[in-house]
Order: sequence, then structure tokens, then C-alpha cells
Amino acid sequence: MDTKRIAVIGIVGLPAKYGGFETFADYLSRYIHDKFDLTVYCSAKSYPEKIENYNNAKIEYIPLKATGIQSIPYDILSIVHAVRHNDILLVLGSSGAIVLPIISALFNKRIVFNMAGLEWKRSKWNWLARWFLKFSEKIAVKYSDVIVVDNKGLQDYIFETYNVESHVIAYGGDQVTRMEISKELKERFGFLHNPYSIAVARIQPDNNIDMILEAFVKLPKNPLVFVGNWDFSEYGKDLKKKYAQYNHIHLLDPIYDLSILDQLRSNCSYYIHGHSSGGTNPSLVEAMHLELPIFCFDVNFNRYTTENEAAYFNSSDELAEKIALMESNSEEKQRIGLRMKEIAERLYTWKYIVEEYERFF
Repeated sequence: MDTKRIAVIGIVGLPAKYGGFETFADYLSRYIHDKFDLTVYCSAKSYPEKIENYNNAKIEYIPLKATGIQSIPYDILSIVHAVRHNDILLVLGSSGAIVLPIISALFNKRIVFNMAGLEWKRSKWNWLARWFLKFSEKIAVKYSDVIVVDNKGLQDYIFETYNVESHVIAYGGDQVTRMEISKELKERFGFLHNPYSIAVARIQPDNNIDMILEAFVKLPKNPLVFVGNWDFSEYGKDLKKKYAQYNHIHLLDPIYDLSILDQLRSNCSYYIHGHSSGGTNPSLVEAMHLELPIFCFDVNFNRYTTENEAAYFNSSDELAEKIALMESNSEEKQRIGLRMKEIAERLYTWKYIVEEYERFF
């Protein structure tokens, strides 16, 4: 039997250095079975140094940015190129979905679509962008052979909105490792000598960044370490300036070295997760694998991911109050950490995730 050729479309690129889809593509390239040839489409703008192969994947570059408004032509060009050279298109996100009706009509290709959460709901978009993203989502659902979502909440949404069945495949998080904080890191970040909470997120409003920061303003004896791209937008720059006056709140730039990030996360008192509009978020899954006591913003996506076993909050006041209460309840703190680890090992490992995708390929 001929080896099937699969194109991965919709990510910034490999090696992974951006988000959850990139990490997924990385592990897909590692674990993909011998009966598949993998090609990953990457943004030439994000990779000054070009490579031909990564792990078991061929790399193709598109001369556009993969983020913001350019993600639309970037994905469209990737799809148009991929359809001539591949049997299966794995489309991650709906930015380029407007071209799928033509692809479906002219080519006999299998389209596997992962919708990447409710992108059109993100508050960073204006009304026109939201309309387009919602329309693109509708097109992608209609013209795909297989629809993959990463969370039961998204599966319910797809069925209720489009009366179409989808398949839940989440993300792995077992690439993380529990580590002690090195002497060098303690010297670099002096505040690591004391107990602290940590959050890791893109700095955008739908991740409830200001809500989390405001909660810790009310907890002056509880330091917060927040890792994110603060200088990427005016929103992030304004928050960085606003909270610079608080000595116990430490706003760190993005950290792509997993060993450093693992050290910071492994030794925190609590992991704070404010995401509100995605599905199963990779940073949350990683925190679960690290056996951390987790506070999540209270939406159905986060409850599904954590099987209702984490702690949840809806406001800065509620988060501050619950953290203060948890400080005197070490048994509950330990229970949450152990349950997060058990759930993660059962549901969120990369080898299992890739095997699930192979079934649909």
C-alpha cells in the first residue's frame, strides 16, 4: 500500500516556539507511524534560518506571517500548495477555510479539521474579523471529512450549532518534567526563595489577565510570577506599567526554554489559569502533569479538562478569597494536585494523542 502523504496547515512552524498547535505538530512529527509522510507548512517570516526536515517531517515555507490578519492568506496559500502534493490535509484552525469549498469540489482529498476553540469569540478581534472567523468556522465544518475538537465543551457547541458530530482529541502535556530550582535560576530570580503562584499565558483580554493580577494585589503576602508576551500589544504594555508598582507581582517575558519553565512551574504553590474562550489549553494540561494545585477561570472548557476537580473562580475577589482559604487547607491543596496528575496521565499524553489522529488519517 502506498504511503499516505499528510500536510499540516495552520501553525507558525517547526521547531515549535509559539503555542499549542506548534507543540502538537512537533509531537506528531516524532510519533507519526511509518505509513505516513508528513509535511508541515511554516511561516518564512518567523524562521530566518530555513531547514528542509524536522524529525520525520518535510518543511515547506510560506512567505507570509502566520498570525494576525495575514493568517488568512497564509493558510490559503498553504492549502493551495498542499492539495497538489498530499492525500490528507490536517487543517489547524479555520483562518483559510474559505477556500475549502473549491478544494472539495476539484480534488479528492481527505480534510481533517481541528477548530482550535472559539476563535471568533476572542475580544482582541473587531466585529468584522469576528464575523469572518465565524463564517470561516461554518465553512470548515461543512467541507471537512473529519472534525476534531480538543474538549467536550467544543464538541457540544459543534453539535448544537451545526448538528454535526465531531471527535474529541485533546493535547498531550507529558513533555514537562518536575524539577528543583537550580542555584543559577534562584540567583537570576531572587523572588524564587519564597513561595509563589504562577501563571503562563498570552497577554490578551480573554485570558483574564487583569482579573488575575487584581486578585494578587489583594494578596500582598502571596507573590505571583506571570510569564507572558507583555510587550506584544498595548493591552499588555498598559498592564505591565500598571502593576509595576507591586513588588510581589513579577511579570516575566515569554520563556521558551522548557527546562527553565518547568523549574518555575514545578516549585510554585498554585497554578493560575484564566483562559476563557479556548478548548483544552496546553499550558493547563502541562500544569496538570506537574501535579500542581490549580485555580481555573470557571468556564465549561476548563471544567471538562480538569473533570471538575480543580478550584475555580469568576472574579478577582473570588480568586483572592479562595487562595487565602487554600493556604489553611493543605489536604485540599494536595488532593487537587494528585487528581490533576491522575487525569493528565489518563487523557493527555502525546503518544495516545497521535494514535488517535492516525485513526482518522
